[in-house]
Amino acid sequence: MTATIARKQSDLPGAVTTVIDQDACIGCGMCVRVCPSKTLTMVDGKAAVTGETSLQCGHCEAICPVGAVRVGALDRELESFAAFQAERQWLKPGTGGPEEAKRLVRLMASRRSCRNYTDEPVSRETLDDLIKIAVTAPSGTNSQRWTFTVLPTRDAVFKLGDRLAQFFAKLNAMAEKPWMRAGLKLVGQGELDEYYHSYYHAVEGALEEWNEQGVDRLFHGAPAAILVGVSPGASCPQEDCLLATQNMILGAHALGLGTCLIGYAVAAMKEDPGIARDLGLPKGEVVHAVVAVGHPDEKYRTVSGRRTPLVRMVE
Repeated sequence: MTATIARKQSDLPGAVTTVIDQDACIGCGMCVRVCPSKTLTMVDGKAAVTGETSLQCGHCEAICPVGAVRVGALDRELESFAAFQAERQWLKPGTGGPEEAKRLVRLMASRRSCRNYTDEPVSRETLDDLIKIAVTAPSGTNSQRWTFTVLPTRDAVFKLGDRLAQFFAKLNAMAEKPWMRAGLKLVGQGELDEYYHSYYHAVEGALEEWNEQGVDRLFHGAPAAILVGVSPGASCPQEDCLLATQNMILGAHALGLGTCLIGYAVAAMKEDPGIARDLGLPKGEVVHAVVAVGHPDEKYRTVSGRRTPLVRMVE
């Protein structure tokens, strides 16, 4: 199993790529005010790049009223989508009022984990759109060290599914040995025993269906999948990945697609580094979410609720 790298991360985190057109700058100082890393200061009545590091967040570019600021590290291709034309005008907080909030809540509540897909493939342009939607998410210290490993075909998904099946077959072989579970539990390593009681039997049934009937209980027959990971250097790696993943699955729903988070795949990759190597991932890159993607073969009539969460108010 190999991976084709279509796009690489270009600029190093922290590199200063900001450029200010001194002729266009009107000296309002807004870019200096919103710069979180003190990259910019006012010099002789105009904004100037004086700092040695930058978050590359684009705050300065977004707030400039005359377009005098440009952050070179930002990928302009990420603003171009195949399925729609994005608008660059900023929406201030409260734009649209309760009606806009109502539509947003409806979108979030309507998204459901999809476990039934048609055979229709997902175009590579659409998969690329999902990644562009994903990276509009925030990230810790704006590190933006996300990585996206795309499996664009059912064959590619099947190959990963087969590799994961091998992992769980070995895990189940260990878990079914009472002496091994008991011995590990005695030395404070009760994870295998917990796995046996919580997951072993379900996984065993899924493996039998996979091996004997070709039934995919892991990816549910999805024709594509996206692995969301992070390269070294992120300050909040897991949070960054999950925030981007949430954006992705909401965007997928809006574009008419179904998605499902495959936690078993993440757990397997955590325990077996060889799976990541088989995918062509470099050492140090960690996958925190695996998303099955496809055209849904299910239609719901209404949204459902959620269990009551634990809420604390600390004053």
